[in-house]
Amino acid sequence: MSARKVLVTGARGNQGRSVTEALLNKGHHVRALVRKADGNGSLRCKDPGVEVVVGDFDDPASLERAASGMDAVFAMTTPFAGVDVEVRHGKAIADAAKAAGVAHLVYSSVGDADRRTGIPHFDSKYEVEEYLRTLAVPWTITAPAFFYDNVLFPWNVADLKEGRFRQALNAKRKLQQIAVRDIGRFIALVIDRKDPFIGRRINISGDEFSGPEMAAALSRASGRPIAYEEQSLDEVRTQFADMATMYEWFDRVGFSADVKSLRVDYPEVD
Repeated sequence: MSARKVLVTGARGNQGRSVTEALLNKGHHVRALVRKADGNGSLRCKDPGVEVVVGDFDDPASLERAASGMDAVFAMTTPFAGVDVEVRHGKAIADAAKAAGVAHLVYSSVGDADRRTGIPHFDSKYEVEEYLRTLAVPWTITAPAFFYDNVLFPWNVADLKEGRFRQALNAKRKLQQIAVRDIGRFIALVIDRKDPFIGRRINISGDEFSGPEMAAALSRASGRPIAYEEQSLDEVRTQFADMATMYEWFDRVGFSADVKSLRVDYPEVD
């Protein structure tokens, strides 16, 4: 497989860094899209396979310049500035990929967003998905489940230091989860192989565990006892209404990735 030139958006975030790392390991060249030229962080900017370019999702011309000459674009969006902004940004990078004549657009959505979950930051990603389908750009949608890495959010770390792991989920309810590292590996595989993935939407997950099972794993990893504690949905709702809706959906429906088939079909990601 010849090396491909890939534009990676969100290159300084956890998912973007993971995709960059996986692409470099496969011998591809990365053009890393960043908002500011300074503050390289852990991005492998000195690697000969990485070219850093500055661009802004609110500046379509900068996105088109960034996508120009690329074989593929990895696109991701976040709802942190609001779901309306997320949709606008997702459409902007899709338009840029089309204008630049990119041969493959890989969009990182979220598991089961196509099931009309009613979760605002799931529905916003699905709106971007629907937009992709209207464009004459070969696309693939990767849709990861809950991130294992979320356990390292500051409020979770504070709880872990006190010997507890908290989630607003019934102790018996299993939650499909995936490591950000494995998301990067899967996306690199999609870009590497390309043709079998064109026009496909794929829910991806690594495992599924209940809260107590997660607490037990954290206990083993940390070498100290961690107990599971079911958090009140009302507590979550007062802080993040969107998150409360998401946990309600987790308990009522949940992700539906076929984990066994994923392990069989893509053993190199495991």
